[in-house]
Amino acid sequence: MADRAPVGFGRRPDTTSPQGVPEVDGAASLDDELVAGLLPERPSRGHKGIFGKVLVIAGSLDYAGAALLVCRAAGRTGVGLVTLAVPESLQPLFAAKVVEATTMALPEDDVEEIEPEDTLARILDHEHDAIVLGPGLRPGLAITELVRALLAVPEEPTPAPIVLDAEALRALASLDRWWEGVARRAVLTPHTGEFARLRSGSGHDPAADGDLLSDDDARVAAARSAATSWNQVVVLKGARTVVAAPDGSVAVAPFENPALASGGTGDVLSGAIGALLAQGIAPFDAARLGVYLHGLAGDAVRERLGDAGLLASDLPDAIAMARKRLSVIAERRASGKRLGFGAHDVDAAGRGDGASGGSEEAHT
Repeated sequence: MADRAPVGFGRRPDTTSPQGVPEVDGAASLDDELVAGLLPERPSRGHKGIFGKVLVIAGSLDYAGAALLVCRAAGRTGVGLVTLAVPESLQPLFAAKVVEATTMALPEDDVEEIEPEDTLARILDHEHDAIVLGPGLRPGLAITELVRALLAVPEEPTPAPIVLDAEALRALASLDRWWEGVARRAVLTPHTGEFARLRSGSGHDPAADGDLLSDDDARVAAARSAATSWNQVVVLKGARTVVAAPDGSVAVAPFENPALASGGTGDVLSGAIGALLAQGIAPFDAARLGVYLHGLAGDAVRERLGDAGLLASDLPDAIAMARKRLSVIAERRASGKRLGFGAHDVDAAGRGDGASGGSEEAHT
């Protein structure tokens, strides 16, 4: 059996980058100290209203779990309020499943089929600081029209930022030059298959991007090209997830974790990023922080269970512990104390220090 670097939160023997993995030219490597500085403040006298409100538009009868995972992940990432919006015929089902989140019924044309215009009005009427759109939605023209309308919203002076995942990305790929006239800041979270469809729909030959599964240089170049062309933040998921900004800035996460190659882990990532957007973090920062927390959480579960058997529902609690760990680093920096790895450092499982993880499509 080939030797493998230790998992969990121990020091790695390779020191070619802050996390012991090779750096990619033209991209920053995410590490504890960089990401800890992105954490939003948590005032001691804060209340749920100031920690953000996220609206989750997700789920269907066949994919109810996707919506539930997004909501739980958002809550565990620190957002104050979560509202799950579903077609009105499904609201009783979801209302019985979510505990901390509230639900909102979306007008329908048919069972499970939303009416785009009335749905848009209902959404814009709802008070929220960020939106997550796409996980588990039923495919159809109505969703495509809703995506188009939500991105435009010309009547909104400062529309809330949005995370686009899963069905929302498939809808985007079918829209001609969708990025033109977009008023809303967005974070797109495609895996490699979704990314290829988006590139193809934009008139780009996906084959020209090269190997987006194992070639990190190709992944960085493709994500940067897409982000600058679309003028939105792009999170290209997989082993060593790439986060690219419209201005050409790119960051690479250090995580490679085959345990995260299971259904639903991408939904958790969407919920985490949406929660951070709702807490007032800029899209590029929210994407970098969300990816890192997700990776730390995945590593903590991998340390307990190994390379297989991780369930997406294992991740949200571990995300909260990962955030706690980073907050210790941020507090020490703010107080001027030396950053180190003493007895008070905690990992995403509440034990020690270090990092490792990945995303849903790693090694698939």
